[in-house]
Amino acid sequence: MASDHAGFELKETVKSWLEAEGHEVEDVGTFSEESTDYPPFAAQAARLVAGGRAEMGVLVCGSGNGVAITANKVEGIRAVNAHDVSEAEMARRHNDANVVTLAGRRLDPEVAERIVETFLSTQFEGGRHERRVEEITEIEQG
Repeated sequence: MASDHAGFELKETVKSWLEAEGHEVEDVGTFSEESTDYPPFAAQAARLVAGGRAEMGVLVCGSGNGVAITANKVEGIRAVNAHDVSEAEMARRHNDANVVTLAGRRLDPEVAERIVETFLSTQFEGGRHERRVEEITEIEQG
């Protein structure tokens, strides 16, 4: 997990919920609401996922956009800014997304928890979608 100052409060709430659900959470920051830039935190968390040290990533900033853009710059990451459960589910089923980003200034904590729960519990369907994910990987690798 990672956030900037705008996502800090929601990150802390979701982190506590994840831990209560039995998930092991590695929080790479930020650790306060003091103004900070999101790219270093989002990139560090994305690298943990890309490197296999974490199965999935959860990133939070004010809109969810900045951390999604940053995470998607890391090879092997398919990050989605999910605004609802349906987006989280489809990103996993069809895109094999491995990072979900959340809008700290827009999402109710209970909605954010349901989004993350759905993201973590939904499996990739493969099939025709696998071909498309492979095409994305080819583009990423140049």
